[in-house]
Amino acid sequence: MINEAAARKLDSEDILAHVRERFVIPEGTIYLDGNSLGLLTHAAQERVQQTVSQEWGQDLITSWNAHQWIDLPIRVGDRIGQLIGAAAGQVVCCDSISVNLTKALVAALSVQTARGQRRHKVISTVDNFPTDLYMVQGLQDLLGKGNCELQLVEEKELSSTLNDDVAILMVTEVNFRTGRRLPIAELTRLAHENNILVIVDLAHSAGAMPVCLDEWQVDFAVGCTYKYLNGGPGAPAFVYAAERHHATMQQPLRGWMGHAQPFEFSNNYQPAAGIRQFLAGTPPVTAMVAVEGALTAFDQVDLKDVRDKSLRLARLFHDLLHDAGLTQMLQCIAPEQEAQRGSQLAYAFDHAYGLCQALIERGVIADFRAPNYIRFGFTPLYTSYHEIWLAVQIIRDVIATEAHLDSRWQQRNAVT
Repeated sequence: MINEAAARKLDSEDILAHVRERFVIPEGTIYLDGNSLGLLTHAAQERVQQTVSQEWGQDLITSWNAHQWIDLPIRVGDRIGQLIGAAAGQVVCCDSISVNLTKALVAALSVQTARGQRRHKVISTVDNFPTDLYMVQGLQDLLGKGNCELQLVEEKELSSTLNDDVAILMVTEVNFRTGRRLPIAELTRLAHENNILVIVDLAHSAGAMPVCLDEWQVDFAVGCTYKYLNGGPGAPAFVYAAERHHATMQQPLRGWMGHAQPFEFSNNYQPAAGIRQFLAGTPPVTAMVAVEGALTAFDQVDLKDVRDKSLRLARLFHDLLHDAGLTQMLQCIAPEQEAQRGSQLAYAFDHAYGLCQALIERGVIADFRAPNYIRFGFTPLYTSYHEIWLAVQIIRDVIATEAHLDSRWQQRNAVT
């Protein structure tokens, strides 16, 4: 059984412990959000203040050149690329995951057309994050099923559905509910054997574990920056396109920033070379500099160490729940094998929403996922082992006192 002293000893031996100082951590808060919004970094805060007070406040429009605002999408994209195993020139930071996924889907279909492939089927999983499925459904309605058709399968059935009728395999590496991590390298290999292009959503992967897009030969990928990359609420997302597709891909949102010469103001669209063509409108500078500042939290950090600590934190959390006699009541829905997990644990519980709210009231921030799951995220850059120990003591107290059954929790908040 792990006691408080043992948890503190783990912190004293943690090679990532010093990184915690890079974050703004509210006093009395144990942040186990899993993970819908990462903590604010001091660097992001300072970068935004500098941009607002000096670059915008004093230098005004000259900052597009003087402070290279115009290059932010590519500059930030390349920095993200370093965290997801992508060489320079293949990632751009812009828009949202939903918008970028639409671009990637059409780009992948255009590559298939350029190859002479008359395919239109998009395979995804039943439990993929809903917005990803909505984007395909929207294209299906717009283009017609003869040009884009979504087929949903269970995660365990993915390999058996990859045949020569399929144009695109669209998956999320880490399931947002169960935390199951899909074997992207193996799925990509199987897909390519059948001339299928692969699009991966990295929303719960980027910044939490090593990702090797180039090595795995993934074709396209999208991800957000407000989770493990700590870019801030509603921060711009990113899109990856493997360089081998740049010459033939076409994305549908032909905005001026994706033009080869945007300031010539031509009436006719000519796509920029390479990844820049995935741009559409003017980049949100204040939001993007926050991302740029936040990414410095990963300076001199090895993602293998991040992954190792992530698994250790999760293991400690679950073991402590077990020692407290809570794992019969809170039924873990994550895979048993650690290698198949992301950086979160989710538990099925009839009163999951009430438990989540009662914990938040006591300073332990978790999150609820319908229909009856409470999810705990473990962000290795700022979560300590002692916090894990404290959180479980609070969970035990909430359940013992039945605080999670309070009538206040019968009505759910707009954001759960």
